[in-house]
Amino acid sequence: MKTVTLPPMVIADLCQQLALFLKAGISLYDGLFLLAEEEQDPQIRSMLTACAQQVEGGSYLSTAFQAAGVFPTHVIGLLQVGEEVGRTEETLQSLSHYYEEQDRMNRQLRNALTYPTVLIFMMLIVIIVLLSKVLPVFDDVYASLGGSLTGIGGSLLALGDLINTSMPYLFALLALIIAGILLFSASPLLRHKAVRLWQHYLGDRGVSRKRNDAKFAQAMAMALNSGVPVEQGILLASSLLEDCPAAVSRCQDCRARLDAGEDLPDALKASGMLPPSACRMLTRGLRAGTADSVMDDIARRLSDEAHDTLEKRVAMIEPALVLITSLLVGAILLSVMLPLMNIMKAIG
Repeated sequence: MKTVTLPPMVIADLCQQLALFLKAGISLYDGLFLLAEEEQDPQIRSMLTACAQQVEGGSYLSTAFQAAGVFPTHVIGLLQVGEEVGRTEETLQSLSHYYEEQDRMNRQLRNALTYPTVLIFMMLIVIIVLLSKVLPVFDDVYASLGGSLTGIGGSLLALGDLINTSMPYLFALLALIIAGILLFSASPLLRHKAVRLWQHYLGDRGVSRKRNDAKFAQAMAMALNSGVPVEQGILLASSLLEDCPAAVSRCQDCRARLDAGEDLPDALKASGMLPPSACRMLTRGLRAGTADSVMDDIARRLSDEAHDTLEKRVAMIEPALVLITSLLVGAILLSVMLPLMNIMKAIG
C-alpha cells in the first residue's frame, strides 16, 4: 500500500536546508544530524536520524530518502539523476522551490473552498429555521383568523413539520458530518485517499487541468535547472501526476512523440501538455539557449493563471449563493404573507 508522503512545506524546508549545508561545505551526513537534533516532531526526527545513518554508511541521499518511505517518487527520482550528474545542491534547491510553490497553491485552494462551504451551511441553517420555526407561527396566526395555509405555503409548512419531526435525526446527521470533517482534517491517510479519488475521476478538468499544467511546467523547469535530460524530466514529471490517469496519458504521448523525433515544443503542444502560447515561448528559449529560465517563467505564469481562474470561480459562487438564498427566503415569506394580507384586507 502506498504510504502518505510528507507535507510539501516540510519537503521544501528540508531540501532548502540541505542545499544550504552543501553550499557551506557541510556534508549531508552532518547536515541531516543537525536537522534531526533541532527537529521537534519525533517521527520526522527519527526519519532524519535514520537517513543520516544511511548516508554515513555510504548510501546516496536518494537511497536514504527512498528507504524512509515518506518522500514522493518524484523527489527520489530527481535526486538520483542529480547525484549521477554531480548536481545534488542544484537539485535540492529546485525541489525546495517546487514544493514551496505546491504548498502555496494548496493553501490557496483550501482558502478558496473554505468560505463557500461555510456560507452554504449558514444558508441552510437559515432556511431550516424559517421552515421549522417561523412558518408554524404564521400558521397559528391563520388559525386564529379562521383560515389555514394552503398551496405553496401549506407545502412549506408540511416540509417544516417534517423537519421538526426529523430534528433528532438531523442532529445525528450533523454530528456525523462534523465528525467526518474532523476525522478528515486529522487523518493524512484519509485526505490522501480522497485526493487520489478526486484526481482519478475529475482531476483533469477545469481548474484542475490548469493546476496539472502548472505542476508539469514546474517539474520540467526543475528538471532542466538540475541538468536532467528532457526525456527523463518528462518521466519524472509524470510521476507527480500519477494520480490523474488522463495527465499521465498525455505525458506518455509527449514522450512517444519525442522518441519519434519531434521537437520538444511541438511534442508538448501536440500532446496537450502545455498551451500553444507556452510552447511558442519555449521555442524561442531553446533558440536562445535559455530553456530553463523560460520554463521557469512558463511555470510561474501557468500557476498564476490557475490561481486567478480559481479565484474567479469562487468569486462567482458567493453572489450566486446569496441570490439563491434570497430568492428562497423571499418565496417562503411571500407564500405566507400574501394570503395573510388578503385575509386582513377582507376583515378590514
